[in-house]
Amino acid sequence: MSPIISINDLLRIFNKLDKNRDGLICLHELNWLLDTIGVELTMEDLHSFLEKPSLDFNEFLFFYESISKQNKGECKGGVSDVNAREEDVDVVYMAFKVFDMNDDGFISCEELQLVLSRLELWDVNTTDTDCKSMIRAYDTNLDGMLDFEEFKNMMSLRSS
Repeated sequence: MSPIISINDLLRIFNKLDKNRDGLICLHELNWLLDTIGVELTMEDLHSFLEKPSLDFNEFLFFYESISKQNKGECKGGVSDVNAREEDVDVVYMAFKVFDMNDDGFISCEELQLVLSRLELWDVNTTDTDCKSMIRAYDTNLDGMLDFEEFKNMMSLRSS
């Protein structure tokens, strides 16, 4: 299984969130990250989901892996296959909406760069050509942007 975001990237995100360098990120810091990428959760929802006030790096990885497994339909818990597939599509669609910032139904190079920059996963020395290459790899209709189906295919390919 290849993760959508590498462990090194996750460590960088974790360290950026861990402002006081105590090796833990609190729910407020995690909620800020989720808000930044467009996932709106109340603090109560986040607390009831995690059932603890802070996460160390291993727990942060587990949190990320849990979300990734939900995206791939590997989550166990008595949910029927039909409901799991619908939830998978919903989660992928929510991720798509994070990148589709102008809500036009497409992810452009500029939108991709902006979201990756917010997550501090875009190196300022990286060129526009690199971004276009990333999109081109999954752009089956060659319009220079990713629509939802192309994004969904990319997510399933990257997760397998």
